[in-house]
Amino acid sequence: MKEQLWNNVRAVKENSPLIHNITNYVVMNNTANALLAVGASPVMAHGHSEVSDMTGIAAALVVNIGTLEDYWVESMHLAIRKALERNIPWVLDPVGAGATPYRNKILKELIRNKPTLIRGNASEIMATANAGTGTKGVDSTNKSEEAIEAARELSNLTGAVVCISGPTDHIVYKENHTGLSNGHKLMARVTGMGCTASALAGAFCAVNPANPFVATTAAMALTGIAGQIAAEKAAGPGSLQLHFLDALYNITEKEFQLRLKLKNYNEGL
Repeated sequence: MKEQLWNNVRAVKENSPLIHNITNYVVMNNTANALLAVGASPVMAHGHSEVSDMTGIAAALVVNIGTLEDYWVESMHLAIRKALERNIPWVLDPVGAGATPYRNKILKELIRNKPTLIRGNASEIMATANAGTGTKGVDSTNKSEEAIEAARELSNLTGAVVCISGPTDHIVYKENHTGLSNGHKLMARVTGMGCTASALAGAFCAVNPANPFVATTAAMALTGIAGQIAAEKAAGPGSLQLHFLDALYNITEKEFQLRLKLKNYNEGL
C-alpha cells in the first residue's frame, strides 16, 4: 500500500500535469508554489474569454469557492463544463460552506456537476452534505470523525471521493475508507493549507484518473508528511511555509514510507 501511494507521488513528478485552478486570490501564490514543488504545472485563469480553452489543455481542474463572486462563479461553470466534456478530473473545495445562503446556493449548483473529489474540513463537508450547520469562517467547528457519515452521504449523492481534513484526515468513497494521522497543528496557523491540499489532490487525480480514491489518499499523505517535516524545522508559521515547500520538493520514498501514518478501514484499496 505504501508503495502504491508513493507511485502516485512519483507519477506527478514524472508527468508534470497542467492543473487549472479557479481558486481564491488569498492563496493563489501558495497553491501555485506547492504545485510546482511537487512537479506539477499550475495555471490560474478565470477570464470568461479563455477559461474553457485553458481547461481544454489541462489534465485536471480545481475549483475553490473561497472568494466567491458572480463573475468567478460563471468562470467555474464554464470550466467545469469543459472538464466534463473532456472527462478529466475536477476537484471541488467548498471553502466556508454553510457560512452564507449565497455560498450554499452556489455549492448546490456545483455539486450537481459530479465532481471527482470534494475536499474540505468537517464543518464544510457536513454543510455541503446538508448534514450539519454553521462554520466559523473557514475553520472547522466539528471534528473530522463527526463528518464521516455526512461524507458517505455526499459521496453517494455525487459519486465523488470525499476527503475530510483534520488532525486525522478521512477519505471515503463507496466501500473504501482510509485515515491519515500525519500533519502538525502549526499548519492551521498558515492560511490556505487546505486549499493547497485540494490543489495537490487535483494533480494526483490527474496522473491517476482511474483511481481518484488512491490518488487523494496519496496527496493528503504527502501534504501531512511535508507539514510534519516543515514543523520540525520551523520557528513559526512564516518559516513553516518555506520549509513546507522544500519538503514537498525534496521528500524521498524512504522518508515518505517511514513517516506515513495510514489506517485502512477496509480492504477496498
